[in-house]
Amino acid sequence: MKVLILCTGNSCRSQMAHGFLQSFDANLTVCSAGTEASGKLNAKAVKAMSEIGLDISTHTSDSVEKFLRDEWDYVITVCGGANEACPAFMGKVKHRLHIGFDDPSHATGTDEFIWSEFIRVRDEIKEGFYKFYVERIKPQL
Repeated sequence: MKVLILCTGNSCRSQMAHGFLQSFDANLTVCSAGTEASGKLNAKAVKAMSEIGLDISTHTSDSVEKFLRDEWDYVITVCGGANEACPAFMGKVKHRLHIGFDDPSHATGTDEFIWSEFIRVRDEIKEGFYKFYVERIKPQL
């Protein structure tokens, strides 16, 4: 089973979703990419995942171009807010899904508030992708 998680920058939400989904089942092939990949991971996303025992620090921020020739069982976009355009994937894919989340890297305010947004979104991503795994992936394995 091959899953590609797609967003714009591939530095935060898609990386956390990638980490969670891979942790649910090591036999899945999970990749993440961005239409405008930043080339680096968001340090707060890495720290938020590390806090709960998931190390995503070795992930890379890759352009979606790298994956267009591959075939995917699922391509999942994770862009959130109404002001944010989710990228389209033009490669070979059986199922396209959208599981949207706010972008914590856009949070403003105190350091404590910004950190709380990373934790909130991290936890929402875990819940959303666990539901996806249980309802859509597990029955096919």
